Amino acid sequence: QLQASGGGSVQVGGSLKLSCAATGLSFRQYGAGWFCHAPGKEREFAAARTWSGSTMYADSVKGRFTISRDNAKNTVYLQMTGLKPEDTAVYYCAASRVVYSSIHDGTHYNFWGQGTLVTVSS
Repeated sequence: QLQASGGGSVQVGGSLKLSCAATGLSFRQYGAGWFCHAPGKEREFAAARTWSGSTMYADSVKGRFTISRDNAKNTVYLQMTGLKPEDTAVYYCAASRVVYSSIHDGTHYNFWGQGTLVTVSS
């Protein structure tokens, strides 16, 4: 089970840190991804991290978002900085024993959290 949290409302340029806490699986063995779903749009890849630590970012968030992991807490984070109105979406975390070449593809993920809403206003 994945529990996402940390969403909220911020102004343009602000920061948020999303958390994804896992029970029943270990992020030492599972890769983790963050995906966003904005109203009227398809779900999009944001960032992901393999179990071994390799990371991938969507071009739209590269340099602004950072995915990280705390082994002791079995939690994956998404640090979001320089937020823009177009970042507004529900953010979902997901987990899978996914290989690096597929970590951007949501269809390769088996476990999903419930989503947390991020709203960026100008």
